[in-house]
Amino acid sequence: MTRMRKAGAALLAAAAVLIAIPPTASASPDPHGTFVRESFDRLPLGPVTAGRGWTTDSADGSLSVEPSATGHGRELRLRTEGNGRAFMVLSDLAPAGNSFWARLRVRVDRFPTAPDWAHWTLAEASGSDTPTLVRPLGGQYVPTERANFRGVGSDGGPTGDWTAWKTSAPATDGAWKCVEFHLDATDNRVTVYQDGVEEPELTVSTKEHGGTADDFVFPRFDKLKLGWQLYQADPTPSSYEMHMDDVALSGKRIGGCAS
Repeated sequence: MTRMRKAGAALLAAAAVLIAIPPTASASPDPHGTFVRESFDRLPLGPVTAGRGWTTDSADGSLSVEPSATGHGRELRLRTEGNGRAFMVLSDLAPAGNSFWARLRVRVDRFPTAPDWAHWTLAEASGSDTPTLVRPLGGQYVPTERANFRGVGSDGGPTGDWTAWKTSAPATDGAWKCVEFHLDATDNRVTVYQDGVEEPELTVSTKEHGGTADDFVFPRFDKLKLGWQLYQADPTPSSYEMHMDDVALSGKRIGGCAS
């Protein structure tokens, strides 16, 4: 009997340890429908090329885990030179109904001021069934306004290469923002939120978008890239730094962005 009690206690202790160490990221659904969650807090400091459930994609860029600027936990720091790229890549996605919500906190130290119409991306969703790239978070430097503005975009599909930026959605240098987007396949609709507030002017859908007269149609999503890419050569400034934290994907709105 004593031996059985000791064995039982050992099993309980082992279970407690497993429960106390949550995974860094998960591709499995939880009871609330969240199938990816990444805080970077349990990753070692320094350069990173992969985490649990994600990899990286970079060219003239790098990714590293660093202490959070708030002094609590850790965050992902992305750096690029010129028109380089640095992305956290979430692959093998299979969202129910080909629709999902995403939430993340981001800070871009400086946005481009040259060349004219410099185009940048923070998020890109894609699928292997079609070349269409859906860019729910991105923007462009607008020389007539001498400022950067955020907008939803797409490339590689029948609607062409476009970014539907709006002057009512300025991009702010050096400021942390909690951003959310919803990809809703029922109307190929992209809805964007910042700091908990919907930005309806950035919404695009099947018939209402920034491209050609063709319908905007989602691919069958299986990959999401989060990070930074600038597409034009010889930009100003010549290098870029972005910080990212609290990444989550879910079949339902995750929240946590309201001030």
